[in-house]
Amino acid sequence: MPALPPAEIGAPFSEIDTPALVIDLDAMERNLALMAERVRALGIRIRPHAKTHKSAIIAAQQVALGAVGVCCQKVAEAEALAAGGVRDILISNEVVGARKLTRLAALARHIRIAVCVDEFAQIALLGDAARQAGARIEVLVEIDVGGRRCGVTPGPEATRFAAEIARHDHLRFGGLQAYHGSAQHLRTPAERKAAIDAAQQAVMDTLTPLQAAGFTCDTIGGAGTGTFPIEGASGVWNELQAGSYIFMDADYARNVADEGGNAPRFDHALFVLATVISAVKDTQVVVDAGHKALSNDSGFPVVWQRPGLSYHRPSDEHGVVAVAPGAQKPAWGDKLLLVPGHCDPTVNLYDWYVGVRDFGTPHARVETLWPVDGRGAVT
Repeated sequence: MPALPPAEIGAPFSEIDTPALVIDLDAMERNLALMAERVRALGIRIRPHAKTHKSAIIAAQQVALGAVGVCCQKVAEAEALAAGGVRDILISNEVVGARKLTRLAALARHIRIAVCVDEFAQIALLGDAARQAGARIEVLVEIDVGGRRCGVTPGPEATRFAAEIARHDHLRFGGLQAYHGSAQHLRTPAERKAAIDAAQQAVMDTLTPLQAAGFTCDTIGGAGTGTFPIEGASGVWNELQAGSYIFMDADYARNVADEGGNAPRFDHALFVLATVISAVKDTQVVVDAGHKALSNDSGFPVVWQRPGLSYHRPSDEHGVVAVAPGAQKPAWGDKLLLVPGHCDPTVNLYDWYVGVRDFGTPHARVETLWPVDGRGAVT
């Protein structure tokens, strides 16, 4: 059963219970508008990745600004978003297992569903599930463009996959999934461009035999928040899958900005609000947000706008905040804002978003409470 929300609509910021997942609504809306503007200028589609926010409400805002639909990674995420009204979903992942395929095909009877493959056996099982459900599923062949994760080797092999997909009456070959995940956090613009240039060549090496065999790729999807301007300007990708841009996180902030102006600057919009529960030591305080409140897979959170304070040594329910010499030490009961190291898995720890307007001002109040629809949707 979901927990009760940590605040009430209309409450002042100071009354939010902690730990809480807090959105600066103004910052998030600026991020949404900025991405929509950039994608329109590029003249291609955006299908934002909803694994970042897991929220049908936020997905609806993205669609209202021009997104063709959303991506997610799991069937359960797609089910949660579809229940909230999302009508066009790409599962940008391979789906394996009879129960999952049955659920996927059932979903495809009501909304537009696409999925990725990189195994021939997967195509046959997917086709059977779609036939039994009386559904039609679009299928993208995933190619490994440098991430060294899923995906077939770029080149002629994808043509064999497209032909196999075309053999099934209830499947449709839709194109290629060409996402380079590890390129998103390469730190310098030169490193990111080199990685995507190589990925572009891999896509082109795959397109040539596909086109020679008479196959059309309606979708060539990929790109993330760290590299989307490069894919978007390439003339190869036609559907972008950036997700973290709506929130940003401490790890993305470590990327060196592209000073050439090609990459927009998105604002931090997602925070974990924590309370100081112990301040007995001179050089540190302890907050009520540890591993169960923050994902630390991409490093520890950053203490927002408090110079000299650094979060470290988390345990299940505690986080230690070191106080550097000369820095202002928080008092017992004070609240601190933490920028998560990685937004996606941090969101998955919470049942509720607390949306705050006039963030960071004396007038800050809770404007909205949104459920995290896809929390725990791992199947």
